[in-house]
Amino acid sequence: MLPTAVTVMEVSPRDGLQNEDVLVSTEQKLQLIDHALAAGSRRIEVTSFVHPERVPQMADAEAVCAGLPQRGDVRYTGLILNERGYRRLRETCLDEAGLVVPVSDTFGERNQGQRVADAVAMAREVIQDGAQTNFPVQVTLAVAFGCPFEGQVPLANVLAAAEALLEAGPVEIALADTIGVGVPWQVQQTFTALGQLAGDVPMRAHFHDTRNTGIGNAFASLLAGVTTLDASIGGIGGCPFAPNASGNIATEDLVYLLNRSDVGHDLAMPALLDAAAWLEPILGKRLPSMLLKAGDWPAALAT
Repeated sequence: MLPTAVTVMEVSPRDGLQNEDVLVSTEQKLQLIDHALAAGSRRIEVTSFVHPERVPQMADAEAVCAGLPQRGDVRYTGLILNERGYRRLRETCLDEAGLVVPVSDTFGERNQGQRVADAVAMAREVIQDGAQTNFPVQVTLAVAFGCPFEGQVPLANVLAAAEALLEAGPVEIALADTIGVGVPWQVQQTFTALGQLAGDVPMRAHFHDTRNTGIGNAFASLLAGVTTLDASIGGIGGCPFAPNASGNIATEDLVYLLNRSDVGHDLAMPALLDAAAWLEPILGKRLPSMLLKAGDWPAALAT
């Protein structure tokens, strides 16, 4: 059964922008976050704490955090890959740390210089520190549905990493289709298996639409018990360390699916479409969003 309501985490300020060729200013990033807030977003991944030479778009992480509107109804998240990033994040106003742990050795070495076992060990320490200091730390398993270098990732590998991380006590666990190779049947089976391990720990899903399966995968994850979905205004995004990994599912496309499926959320379609239209000229290209091209329905028919 579908859930009655879900949370959508807006990731355009981080995962959306990190792979864009056009360097977006700190002011423009804060304007994008303002657009997300105006659309009803109450959980936003605003930046990542990574080496600026590796991801130049995220070089202003602390400046973005310093400019965030301070309001009690929003949960701001930052992505981290290691303990150094965690320490940087803890010096800001952010509400939560989001760890990324690969489930493929080759991807882990190329993305963050760590094999899976080392990344899991590091993540366990960070999660435990968060638990001891009452600071929320969630974790995402990257390339959980396929690796650009190793191909198929065995489900047993995904579950082994998840089990080790769950023992440390994250506030949430997510699976990411980093390169957009998953299909709905695989997604439903994988999240169902993860749910049996996770118990009361909420599950989140992160999909890229590289092969046009992102929205179908989102629906399949909801059937398997996922309660939070990542999405990006305009469908922008990608991974700098994964060849041909194109954008995230578009927030407005996901909201269309949720609306037509009677699944509750907090987002307003007109404001999302306004945000995507605002973003297009900044990035200097047509965005992947289907709703931005086609418009909403059936409301559009009444105008």
